[in-house]
Amino acid sequence: MNYTEAVEYVLSVPKFTTKNKLENTIELMERLGRPDRKMKIVHVAGTNGKGSVCAYLSSIFENAGKKVGLFTSPHLVKINERFQINNQPISDELFLESYEKVWEVIQKMVKDGFHHPTYFEILFALSMVAFEKEQVEYVILETGLGGRLDATNVVEHPIATILTSISLDHTEILGDTVEKIAWEKAGILKKGVPVIYDGNDKTAERVILEKAEEMGAKAYPVESAMCRISERTDESISYCLTSSLCREWDIDVPYAASYQVMNSAVAVNAFCVINEALHLQVEKETIISGIRKTRWQGRMETVLPGVILDGGHNASGIQEFVKTVRELEKGRKITMLFSAVVEKNYEKMIREICEGVHLSSVVVTEIHNDRIVPAEELKSIFEKYTDAKVTAVSDISEAFDEAMREKEDGMLFCAGSLYLVGEIKELLQNRKQ
Repeated sequence: MNYTEAVEYVLSVPKFTTKNKLENTIELMERLGRPDRKMKIVHVAGTNGKGSVCAYLSSIFENAGKKVGLFTSPHLVKINERFQINNQPISDELFLESYEKVWEVIQKMVKDGFHHPTYFEILFALSMVAFEKEQVEYVILETGLGGRLDATNVVEHPIATILTSISLDHTEILGDTVEKIAWEKAGILKKGVPVIYDGNDKTAERVILEKAEEMGAKAYPVESAMCRISERTDESISYCLTSSLCREWDIDVPYAASYQVMNSAVAVNAFCVINEALHLQVEKETIISGIRKTRWQGRMETVLPGVILDGGHNASGIQEFVKTVRELEKGRKITMLFSAVVEKNYEKMIREICEGVHLSSVVVTEIHNDRIVPAEELKSIFEKYTDAKVTAVSDISEAFDEAMREKEDGMLFCAGSLYLVGEIKELLQNRKQ
């Protein structure tokens, strides 16, 4: 088996498996020798901001001279992006070596009557095997969906747990209230393990604190009131962070989105908790420069002058997107390239964008996916809520070129789906080559 065949098999798995119980994941990990027990793991859950918080933490650990693994999702262009060591995707060779070990175990499990692991279980197992092979010391581990029943929740003794902002998403699986979703996410808390959390939503906070008390876990809230923004540009934000762990720390975030202030503040506070608990003696400046050096794709990411990609794809993600665009607009012409997948409430997303942003023109397109929303359907919805010119172009490459023509000397925002962001990233890479 070669790398391409291994990737094709992993990508085919969702077609014939359903979500398994955690006992199945535990069996898989036991047969692999429990590689997760050989690393210091930071476990991260939440609705929005998980990936960004993970990226900030990974950057801080690397900046502090630690060997750090990062397991996150989804990937934008290549599956290796999900498994990073010192903030670089693993090689094709390491992917294949790790996959072959997991594949061998899967065959024996199925033969012994266990369920075939799901797509996400395989990816999680593969990450742990790869990190063990490379003797990674620290791992930043992002949950997939939820927390309590997530495959990653087989990790027994993380050094810290983190809960980012919690809001309504995947309600058909996690519950239809913030309380229910917070309860599922807080399922990653472990006995005696500190939890650092976004404390802005008091409804979610009550659930988190109740769970923390039950688990004897010391809780560290991070709130927007702790962050005082001093300067912002099209590409960065400077702010002063004041908490019980950080007194008047001046931090530069290399992104224009306001929500990255909270995400970075959560990461900084979490690292301070770990730094103190493990006596790492990492200096303040090392932590701050780790934030400044962070690179995270598809989250208000500037890819060309005046061209920004954002993967916001749920209600709160779109609210933050709208807020950021309004802060950056400054009287400039705003063009939008938009696409979505069928399971999202894309009409609500479109309405909120149109009501919150003064759009000059819109181009809608279709992602290469079986969950496609026709461009003409998206066009008709935009026309219900905006008087701006709306153009439907089904081919993403042609749609991007049309959007660039519409942009002129203004700004182009590409949003609505991480799949759209991934396809544009791939398009730009191919054109550069």
